Amino acid sequence: MGSLAAPREALLPLSYPPARRDESVVDDYHGVLIADPYRWLEDPESEEVKEFVERQARLTDSVLEKCEERERLRRRITALHDHPRYDTPFKRGGKYFYFHNTGLQAQSVLYVQKDLDGEAEVLLDPNKLSDDGTVALTLSSVSKDGKYLAYGLSSSGSDWVTVNVMRIEDKQPELDTLSWVKFSSISWTKDGKGFFYCRYPAPRGHELDAGTENNINLNHEVYYHFLGMDQSEDILCWRDPEHPKYIYGTDVTDDGKYALLYIEEGCNPTNKLYYCKLSLLPHGLEGFKGRNEMLPFIQLVDNFEARYLFVTNDDTKFTFLTNKGAPRYKLVRVDFNEPESWTDVLPEDDKDVLETASAVNNNQLLVSYLRDVKYGLQLRDLETGALLHEIPVDIGTVYGISGKREDSDVFIGFTSFLSPGIIYKCNLAAGVPEMQIFREAFVPGFHREDFEVKQVFVSSKDDTRIPMFIVSKKNSQLDGSHPCLLYGYGGFNISLTPSFNVTRLVLTRNLGFVFCIANIRGGGEYGEEWHKAGSLSKKQNCFDDFIASAEFLVSTGYTNPRRLCIEGRSNGGLLVAACMNQRPDLFGCVLAHVGVMDMLRFHKFTIGHAWTSDFGCSDNKEEFHWLIKYSPLHNVKRPWEKGDSHRLQYPSTLLLTADHDDRVVPLHSLKLLATMQYVLCTSLGSSPQSNPIIARIERKGGHGAGRPTQKMIDEAADRYSFAAKVMELSWTD
Repeated sequence: MGSLAAPREALLPLSYPPARRDESVVDDYHGVLIADPYRWLEDPESEEVKEFVERQARLTDSVLEKCEERERLRRRITALHDHPRYDTPFKRGGKYFYFHNTGLQAQSVLYVQKDLDGEAEVLLDPNKLSDDGTVALTLSSVSKDGKYLAYGLSSSGSDWVTVNVMRIEDKQPELDTLSWVKFSSISWTKDGKGFFYCRYPAPRGHELDAGTENNINLNHEVYYHFLGMDQSEDILCWRDPEHPKYIYGTDVTDDGKYALLYIEEGCNPTNKLYYCKLSLLPHGLEGFKGRNEMLPFIQLVDNFEARYLFVTNDDTKFTFLTNKGAPRYKLVRVDFNEPESWTDVLPEDDKDVLETASAVNNNQLLVSYLRDVKYGLQLRDLETGALLHEIPVDIGTVYGISGKREDSDVFIGFTSFLSPGIIYKCNLAAGVPEMQIFREAFVPGFHREDFEVKQVFVSSKDDTRIPMFIVSKKNSQLDGSHPCLLYGYGGFNISLTPSFNVTRLVLTRNLGFVFCIANIRGGGEYGEEWHKAGSLSKKQNCFDDFIASAEFLVSTGYTNPRRLCIEGRSNGGLLVAACMNQRPDLFGCVLAHVGVMDMLRFHKFTIGHAWTSDFGCSDNKEEFHWLIKYSPLHNVKRPWEKGDSHRLQYPSTLLLTADHDDRVVPLHSLKLLATMQYVLCTSLGSSPQSNPIIARIERKGGHGAGRPTQKMIDEAADRYSFAAKVMELSWTD
């Protein structure tokens, strides 16, 4: 366990850089006047903003330099991170493709091999595209015949992607370049002549560094690109100017006959579903070249009542995964010739959430379920849904299932808190499915027998049972002395399932941390009802669940408030910031990554408008009153001014953001930082706030996707050495 020791160099109360307050900026929200004195921090090109960022960065650097465990953490995390990692292989045109990282490579490399026993060749190495590893391969798709690779590159963590094309046989680039692609897949037509993709119009000020702009993303469009043609000649397949906030996705069926169009209006698990029968186009897609005419999509589902995801089809008979009347999901079938008649193939389970379904081995379904945040696998009959076999997997997470309808061999990824990663090859041709280890990751110096994992259930404020995983050293004494890291998310139907993380194991092994994940409402752990129970007017349930989880860890002797660190990313950044405001007495340290902090204005920037499905929108009077109650920016209060808590202060706080985060733009963290420093640390009388409130602002970084390995290691060393410093922890071997 980390020992309680006198700090080698005390962190004295900081002197914070002054930030201008413009008291004239006041908005009227349905008769309620709300000041926004740091509105000027919303302009990333302002010299004043750049100066603010620079001064805050210097302050943070001065604090991190005093964190004694920083370099030791960096060295140990680096050493454990240096092990080979593989993604599940996938098959196209008789060839196998997979991503592999030798350990400390900035980005994983895409390989190709003609058969599983043959020599693998590098197909695309993104590490050669930049000196610092900040150009990432974030989108890739191989044509169905295995002849071409279309791949998307993003720079400095931005969501903007530029798509290029490569011939696989000789690894030579084609001239195709597609710009301003965002929130898109690449869907090849079966003939290999081109693919569908989605893009936005070039943003205002696009001559600036892409990814640093705050412009709202509107008017998503679907295009088809023919190989060898200029992007200006691409076929506009779908747009809807009357609904500029819609977001699109495409899918081409394996038989090549249909293009499916998914239409979403936010982040709720609902979508409209249209289709175009490509095989009936008189002159094919070529007939639309140079014509100002969109594809003739047919409406199959024209409302946002439920989610529909394509599984497979036999000509006009389609199988979909849906939550229509089934919050834990089911499989349904419809014949496009009889679009009003839908039948259940696999009904909703009484307890388990149907996560994925893959059509494999001609007439079978490989399905994964989530039960109490742990995965199960089954093989079922495609026609009837009947159970054929339970496929045993350990307690953990199944991911990356790779197999097509014609494949009898499928690949299945597995990970857990104590398993670095296993890829299984499953032979379905045998009477009973045979699971064989195809590849397994090993981490030098990691011994799983030193740790233990528990799952507990915590009673929230309204007595709802909240599952929580607890990872600790084996046989830890519950004497209330352990430092504890509590992580949460709670939004957008996203489930936090067990996964391996070397950094957290370093914290547990060398600093004595107990690591916990609270599976609070708002996520997808128990289906759509669980999601809705933490959304919109019920968002406070998320904070209540997380606070109850923290109180459980204290009351059962895992930790005490001074040694309890809470952490979250994105929606999880909002979570920990809101909980910090509501219960500053309960936590010793807060690590809030790329959080949505201004709940009144988030919808005005980049893709923020899509989140109103989970949060609501301040433009609506009723929803404004939900948001203002928990918005982190608007609820920073001096706790010492309340009753007997005259010496209570906020926990030590590190806000993390990045200059190219065009998902949750940096202004959220910058405005909260300025507000906290002013409200809590400006001497209006005597302020007891001695705990530091600082921000780590990443250069050439984004929301998280495509981050180079070294940047991940550096950030982990910074944030956890900060936590160790403020909680007065020291290293043990």
